[in-house]
This record gives sequence, structure tokens and C-alpha cells, in this order.
Amino acid sequence: MASHPSPVITVALPVPLRRAFDYSADGQPVPAGCRVQVSFNRRLQVGVALGSGTASASGTGVELKPILQRLDTAPLLNHDTLALLRWAADYYLHPVGEVIAASLPSALRKGKPSTWTPPQRWSLTAAGANALHDLPARQTARRARLQMARSEPSLPQDALTRALAEAGWLSASDDAPQAPPDAHWPALSPAQQKAVEGVSARGGIQLIEGVTGSGKTEVYLHAARACLAAGSQALILVPEIGLTPQLQARFIERFGDTVCVYHSGLADGARLEAWQRVRHGHARVLIGTRSAVWLPFQRLGLIVVDEEHDASFKQQDGFRYSARDVACYRGKQAGCPVLLGSATPALETLHLAHSGRYGHQRLPERIHQSATPTVECVDLRGLRLREGLSPPLLKALDACLAGDGQALLFLNRRGFAPLLLCNQCGWSAPCPSCDAHLTLHRGPTQLRCHHCGHAQPPPRNCPSCDSDDLRPVGEGTERLEAALANRYPGERIERFDTDRLPNAAALHARLDAIHRGDVRLLVGTQMLAKGHDFPKLNFVGIVSADQALFGADFRAIERMGALITQVAGRAGRSGQPSRVLLQTHVPEHPLLATLIQRGYPAFVEAVLAERRAIGLPPFAHLALLRADALSLDEAMAFLDQAERRRPAVPGVLALPAQPASMTRRGGRFRAQLMLMAPQRTALRAAIEPWVMTLATLKAARQVRWSIDVDPIEVF
Repeated sequence: MASHPSPVITVALPVPLRRAFDYSADGQPVPAGCRVQVSFNRRLQVGVALGSGTASASGTGVELKPILQRLDTAPLLNHDTLALLRWAADYYLHPVGEVIAASLPSALRKGKPSTWTPPQRWSLTAAGANALHDLPARQTARRARLQMARSEPSLPQDALTRALAEAGWLSASDDAPQAPPDAHWPALSPAQQKAVEGVSARGGIQLIEGVTGSGKTEVYLHAARACLAAGSQALILVPEIGLTPQLQARFIERFGDTVCVYHSGLADGARLEAWQRVRHGHARVLIGTRSAVWLPFQRLGLIVVDEEHDASFKQQDGFRYSARDVACYRGKQAGCPVLLGSATPALETLHLAHSGRYGHQRLPERIHQSATPTVECVDLRGLRLREGLSPPLLKALDACLAGDGQALLFLNRRGFAPLLLCNQCGWSAPCPSCDAHLTLHRGPTQLRCHHCGHAQPPPRNCPSCDSDDLRPVGEGTERLEAALANRYPGERIERFDTDRLPNAAALHARLDAIHRGDVRLLVGTQMLAKGHDFPKLNFVGIVSADQALFGADFRAIERMGALITQVAGRAGRSGQPSRVLLQTHVPEHPLLATLIQRGYPAFVEAVLAERRAIGLPPFAHLALLRADALSLDEAMAFLDQAERRRPAVPGVLALPAQPASMTRRGGRFRAQLMLMAPQRTALRAAIEPWVMTLATLKAARQVRWSIDVDPIEVF
């Protein structure tokens, strides 16, 4: 009698191998998207089933290990979400098991149950009302809970609530989220109305390009309103946690408790709850950072990527993906609109909009009809500075505060001073693990490396010549804060950087103080440049942006232009007269001059012309092979071997392997090899088979390597 072939389940495991693994189902069906527990390399692993076949189809002739346990009664990841994750693993050439694991909350990665009970709305029954009247006074807990049920539909989901329900004193129903029926929808400006109509008429991927203060968020809200009216869910992506509170408040005002958030600052339990709410369709609007792009929506009808130009949408280690680009693919997959919003769109996005591949909606004016403030240049050459601040900037700052204004000083460098220098011999404090100087901090006083995290107390005397003449050189946000405190002793000053504000709660509290008018002086890094609305702000001082003018990365100048434009756009958003000063030692730099004199659109045209002339993105596509090792020779040897094994594909150029601009970081030596091609298909043809051979190279045993598709930092 012929035996039937046993079912085989292909499982994705969270291991750094670019393949999935076959296991025997042992008679138990396991649909794709369910988690399973298996034995792998003598360890128990939680994986996700990708599909099924038969033992004969596997063709290995090897007896397969059995699946030890099926963890989900129904697929945890629906078909579309699983297809998205498999596409991402293929596009970014990353192990599919690690990609899927990265999309799951921590508890689910560990194999915890995936069951979820929707929030309950509780009410006091007639029996409960009678019991409340008759309860002995000593039963304080029961009395308090029943009294709470009279006015609060949301009760703790604990043993006491369940006991009262079992006694018939409380009744429960699903607490379906509701949008407020009386939400106020302000009238749209003509430009906003045109944008909303354009989004509805065209669909697909659309760039929403609007100057700061032009009301892009209102366009998002109207698009979400249409999405929810059609019974679908909306995903709103923001680049950083700090932008979620104010956007969340705007959306809750319109859509009530149908809104939830998802980001790395939430506790594991809160992240799991948001994930489940989205999966079950309970959350209609999700606001989140880049990892939210992977959540398993039931019926996705809209994606918004706010501040789409921001580099924070790109994961820079491990699984190196761009949430903006994944969002564009996911929108095509779901057949829903994708809105890419920015006052300073990325050059790649602008190029696609100009070519007609993306729709392009423009908001050229501010809501309050005030002009975007022009940037005035302060030539620092020959001026005597006080802690990095020039006399013209200080005079303008004095005038702002004397007129009861609110001011922001921007410097994208945290700490007190970027260098501790011996005035006698020239020694400067080096990082023991990186090719970088240690930054002096004063709260607490220590030297820190901003690359590897090393920290140490500053020396009393120079380690080289024993001199005690050690001087802090240069300015960071701490030094600016101290200088302003000395100059304006009665003013409350708030510093915004990751040292002062390590989490979203701290940032939210300070933003509230600014909106109330309790704070008139702000000092900060790029944390302040993104999307924040300061209604009373009427002066911005950009202390320095010169370092970006001469950066090794070809995108440095683009980021500088966007950053200056975004920071300047914080001023005058409520229609008040405002002023922006930018300090520089190179006012004649052609691109900086173009930005200041002719604005961001002319600046973009000039940068695009340069990129076209030398064949850089968006007129080419890049992939970067990175390697780091305990010695530079080992890293370079791997890249040399890799280059010799690279398939020869017409149109693909490989630049010579070279050390990274910061060669030593965290005690390891880094090097890289770049591939570029005018056509993406040619680049894919070169790197797909290449990556599969890299792990077999002899030199690969001594290095850690990764492939970065569409890198945004190349040095």
C-alpha cells in the first residue's frame, strides 16, 4: 500500500541566514502566517509559517524535523502583510526570518499567546444597583468599583471586575471606538481644497508640497476622514517620537478614540495592545514611527508619510529599510493613496513628482497669509563672537525679548564643547575606540563620544605635557544655554536635545510650556526643526550650518538646505512679523547663497543639476556593501574578495573599496564598497546573485558585513 507524502511547512526563523527552512507538519495543518515552535541548531525557536508543500516536493531526501507546536489558531499575519514582508526581505536582501521577527511585538516574538479581548464597556445592572445599596460598609473595594461603574464605562480588567460581572452586578459590551459627533472641521483654504480634491481624484502616490505653516496636516485629516467613511484604516507615519503627541491630539480631536499610537517609546504591553487593535480593525487611525509600517492592517485605505524627506525613516543598522519607500510599495499593494508631505521634499521624491510618476499637490502660502520669513546672512569673518554668538545676532535677540517675543537658537551639536584642547601643546581628547574627539559635557561634567557612547571624566592636566591650561573649543547646545542664562538671568530657557529630553514625555511637557508662553528662549538641535508649531515664535537664530557645506557625504548639502528651511519655517507661523538670521563664515558659497537669496525651489534645481551632471541619485541607484572587523586589513581583504566575485553586469559601476570616513568606530574598523547604476534593474541583476556568494568567502569569517540598498549615508 502506497504511503502518502507527509506535509511540509516552510518556516521563516529569526536567524541571519538568507533562506527559510522545511519542517514536517506531522499531520497538523499550519496555514501561512501562523507562528510555530521548532528546534533549530539544538535550540527552540519561534518562527512563522510561509506555506506548505509535500516531502517529495522538498527534494532533499533528508528526514525533516517535526514542528513541535502550532502557536496560533488562526494566522497572525494576514496574506497582504506576509506578502509585504517577503517583498521587503527580497528587495533589501535581508534574511526573511529576521524581517518578519522585526515586525512583531516582543511578546509575540517570544511565543506568548496571541489572543486578544477588545476593551469592554461596563454598566451597572439593576441587581448591581440593589447590591450597592445593601453592601456592608466594610466591603469598600466592591462598593468603590460599583460606584465607579455608574459614571465610568471603562473599568480595570482585573479579578474584582470579573467577579462582579459573574455575580450579575455588572454587564459588559465591546467598547467600540467612536469618533466625536461634534468635531469641528475648519474651512479649507483654496489651496487646501484643491489638494484634497486632487488626492481624491488621482489616488496613488502623491507629494503634498507645502511651505511651513501651509496646513498640510489639514489635508491629511480630510484624506483620513474619507478613508474612515469608506470603512478603511489609515496609517500616519512620522519620523520621530517627538512629533506624535501634537499630531495625535489633532487626530483625536477629529476621530476620537479610534486613534492609537505605535513607537519604540511605548512599553512592550502598550505596543502589543496597539498592534492587536490594528490587526483586529479596532483602531481606525494609527500614528507611528517607521516600525508602524509593518503592522497587519485589516483594511488599509490611506498612508501618510509626514516630513517624508527625513533621514529618520531609514533604519541605519540591522535590517536597513526605508519606511517611506516601504509605505509607497504598501500603498500600491493595498490600492490606496499614499501622501508624502514635506516643505522640503527629498530630491528623489521631487524628481518622481516632476516626471509625473507621483501626483503633486502644492500649498504655496501659509494659512495666516503671512510670508515665510526670509533668511538674513550674518558674515562672521572679522566679528568678535561671544560663545559663538555674533553682535548682530545678539542685538536681534535683545530686540525680540524686549518686544515680548519668543526666540529659538538652533545649533545641531549637543554638549558643551566639541573639543577639549591643551593650549600649550595642542593635545585634544580622543575617543579610545573611535576616530573622533570626545565632546565635553557639563551636565554631568564628563567627556563623551557621540559615536560609540564612551564616557570618562575630563583630565585635570594635559596627559601629553601636564599643563593645566585645558580649554573647551567650539560651542554645543549646553554652552549656548549657559551663555543665554548669563545674558538673560530672568528668563526661563529650555534646551531641546537628546541629552535633556531622553523620551517623548519630557519633550511633551516642555512643548506645553512653550505653547502656554512660559518659555521665551529655546535652544536646540534638529529635534526642533521637524513639524513643531510654536505660535508665538518670531525670531530664529541659526548659529552655524557651515559644517554641512564641506561634508564628505554628497547628501550633506541637501540636508543642510532642508534643515535651514525647516528651522526658519518655525518663525511667524501665526502671522506675526518674524526674523531669521544665519551665521556663516562662507556667505559666498554658491548653493548657500542660492538657498538664502532665491529659496528652496531654486536651491533644489541647482543641486539636481549637479547630481544629473555627475550621475548621482535620483539619476542613479546605489547599493553599499559595508564591512567592519578588528583590523582594517581584514575589512579590506573581505571587500577585495567580494569585488573579485562580483558578477559583471553592463551599466553597473563599482567604486574601489575604501575605508569609511570614520574608519574606527566602537573599536572596529569599517570599510565599504559602492555599486551604482543608472537603471535599478541592472543594479538588482548585479547584487542579487552576488549577496548569496558573500557568506562563502574565506574572508567573511573575520568580518561583520551587510548590504545597504538605497543607502542615504554613504561615508
